[in-house]
Amino acid sequence: MARNDFPSALTEDEIARLADTAVADLARRLATRVFDSGDRARDNDALGRLRMLAHLSRAVDRNAAEEAAAAAAAGARYPQLGDAWYVTRQAARQRWPGLVFTATPASRPLPRGAGTPDGADHYDVLLVEDDPADGIIIAEGLREQGTVRTVTRVDDGRAALRFLREQGNARPALIVIDLNIPRMSGQELLTVLSDDPALRAIPVVVLTNSDDPRDVHTAFDLHANAYVTKPVRLDDFLAAVRGIDTFFHSARRETTPPPTY
Repeated sequence: MARNDFPSALTEDEIARLADTAVADLARRLATRVFDSGDRARDNDALGRLRMLAHLSRAVDRNAAEEAAAAAAAGARYPQLGDAWYVTRQAARQRWPGLVFTATPASRPLPRGAGTPDGADHYDVLLVEDDPADGIIIAEGLREQGTVRTVTRVDDGRAALRFLREQGNARPALIVIDLNIPRMSGQELLTVLSDDPALRAIPVVVLTNSDDPRDVHTAFDLHANAYVTKPVRLDDFLAAVRGIDTFFHSARRETTPPPTY
């Protein structure tokens, strides 16, 4: 079925035939280059091409994952990723779980020198998460990269505000929020943070189960910096959490002025 957001002078069938021809030609050329055909029988040549098609299939998966992550960073969401891959939004999330979606343009760019007061790489995180098991996984995943110094977990939005406003508590460089928290929802907490001049500069990442486009748009409207859905599999969950740390450091590099000499 043709996708309206991929305009082309060719029909879908014509594009499919081009792709088939290109892949078959590439497999043939790679097999000739990689395997010494010599006097092998024609069947063995076919096996060589089959072997290269297996490598190409895996290469497609790896490249697709990289392009999906790049598209997410550029503002695409799971519905758009699904359209591009000819699958549903749910299937796209299963194929590429835990992508870090960022607002485009950035709804709230990281302030210059975000992180520790001296601009060091190590930073503190406030985690607003009511599930203790998820909290342990998230804290471990953040610390795994070696740049998160402390992770302070609170169970709900009100506790988060108390921590942030209580004198003597270290100011976190990053806040990670689950939308489904008690006493004050994640969206309500985002609203308070965005309206508070003393807190709105702290970068916020939403880490939640929902991939509903309405929740994503609402989070960015409330000035979240990034949005990550919680994958089901533990390995994918940890990879998603590592992506938060990677996002934070990438965003800091983009907003930190170059050194002067």
